[in-house]
Amino acid sequence: MFYSIDLTVAWALLLAFSVFVYVVLDGFDLGIGILYPFFREKSDRDIMMNSVAPVWDGNETWLVLGGGGLFAAFPLAYAVIMPAVYPAIIAMLLALIFRGVAFEYRWRASSRLSKRAWDAAFIGGSVTAALAQGIILGAFLQGIEVEGRAYAGGWWDWLTPFSILCGVSVVAGYAFLGACWLNMKLEGEIQHRVRVMARAFFVATIVGIVAVSLATPFLGAGYAARWFGWPQIALTAPVPILIGGIALLLLRSLFHPTRDRLPFILGLVLFALCFLGLGISIWPLAIPQEITIWEAAAPAKSQLFMFVGAIVLVPIILAYTGYAYWVFRGKLDPEKGYH
Repeated sequence: MFYSIDLTVAWALLLAFSVFVYVVLDGFDLGIGILYPFFREKSDRDIMMNSVAPVWDGNETWLVLGGGGLFAAFPLAYAVIMPAVYPAIIAMLLALIFRGVAFEYRWRASSRLSKRAWDAAFIGGSVTAALAQGIILGAFLQGIEVEGRAYAGGWWDWLTPFSILCGVSVVAGYAFLGACWLNMKLEGEIQHRVRVMARAFFVATIVGIVAVSLATPFLGAGYAARWFGWPQIALTAPVPILIGGIALLLLRSLFHPTRDRLPFILGLVLFALCFLGLGISIWPLAIPQEITIWEAAAPAKSQLFMFVGAIVLVPIILAYTGYAYWVFRGKLDPEKGYH
């Protein structure tokens, strides 16, 4: 039994890590698409897209790993969560497809009209994917109705004011990460513009974090007990304090003209702390208020078989991802591109 519990926890942590890496990597990537409407010039849009061209298509690897790992290691959780958020999942996947196709075909568009159409697909795909991911998070946090071992809710249970709040907050957060990425990669007048936008979306992101954090304890008694019960509060209190401290450092860095990398790094730390707060809220539940990770887990032998492959493949994925970012580090030359 102890062996089984250890392996279940290991899988839960691995999936959490995969989701977090996807959020921060694809987050700034989607953020660039969200920022696209604020830049009307073709040259500006070209350089924005070129800033992620070498790395964008590898980011979805982590989404596949997270979804596939959930299906393999926690099949009961997968069977309950998916029917509860099917519309949002479908919208997200279609948006990512449209966005990916637009990313490639935009460069091959022969007319201004077709290029505008692909730009619209890129913008719409980015915004829709980010919004859908936030809505899925909100639907997950607010709870999923379970009867026996199956989803017992309706088709529209995922659509609530709280899930919409989470969706809008994720859109703002991704736009902020995208602005910080562009601030790190670009120079000149366009860098000044994205820095100003980063300040605006930083405020929107903080407002979203505060709003979601204040609303979450009212979704269920378990959330309030984890955050405000004694002695748990002694462990949870540092998280919002650290978020506040990082937010102040971020605000200061956004007004410092020579620290181009610092806002992006601090933005990643901010997202990591928010992710930690999410983990505190739901651990050790696979379905909030309903099913624990041990109840949702696959048999121990199945988990072990898959985990052996995972511990081999995940370091390889990390290595080639890190190498890609290392090779294309530094400022982007406006006269050069990758298409």
